[in-house]
Amino acid sequence: MSVEHASTRLIDGYARGDTDLAADEVWALEAHLEACRSCRDRLSAAVTVTAPAVTALVGTVRAGLEPRLAATARMPRRRRLWARLATWLTPTTVPWLAMVMSVTLLALLLDLADPGTGDGSGPGEVSLVLLLSPVLPVLGVAASWSRGLDPAYELTASVPRAGLPLVLRRTVAVLVLVVPALFVGGWATGVTAAQWLLPCLAFTSTTLALGGVVGVTRAALALVAVWAVVVVAPALATGRTPLALRADGLPVWGLILTLGIGVVIARRGAYSVLGAHR
Repeated sequence: MSVEHASTRLIDGYARGDTDLAADEVWALEAHLEACRSCRDRLSAAVTVTAPAVTALVGTVRAGLEPRLAATARMPRRRRLWARLATWLTPTTVPWLAMVMSVTLLALLLDLADPGTGDGSGPGEVSLVLLLSPVLPVLGVAASWSRGLDPAYELTASVPRAGLPLVLRRTVAVLVLVVPALFVGGWATGVTAAQWLLPCLAFTSTTLALGGVVGVTRAALALVAVWAVVVVAPALATGRTPLALRADGLPVWGLILTLGIGVVIARRGAYSVLGAHR
């Protein structure tokens, strides 16, 4: 398959239903056909020439369905809206997002109630919002791409658009809901936006990068566990903001974010397999 269009061999083999075509070639062709009208026209012409029986069957089915489709009632507006939202979020994600938002609110209330916490600039001050902000979006991302929580994960992973675009859509949907809550929490506790936003985005990109290797859910749980043991527990025990979350560490978080995005782009094909749902 070339950079812009599918090869004639692949088009003709797909039209004939050849069983010797590699699975990744078939997947790539189906994904390409969704966006390329020229290749769809070529496939239609190939089917007409190489498989006239299929063409006749499709014509018969279409002739029988057209009157029924014209008389079918349109989907209610509310259902159409949910159908669009379903490409960004799954129903099973909602409870997890509610939990994430509740944890954010609880951390904010504890910060405001405890005069010993603050913006994290001093050695004796540690903000719960700052400590939890890197890992909160990760939980939502794990829930939105988990085979254990999505009953339609096999169907989702088998369609041409189930690769990186769908992963990024669901990740963006989680961030759109979580980041504003963290912004409010950071503003209320005096934590600068860069202090929590860069670690938040860096952790998310790292989760996706590792998810292409071990599965998104596994990567998220592993990173959350490491963060809890290495950073959160010592910070709560000593009452000191960890060095990783001070202003001096922001360039490192920027580098981690860049590397994570680079790995995701380089391994974008890994998200189209069922293993990414682990």
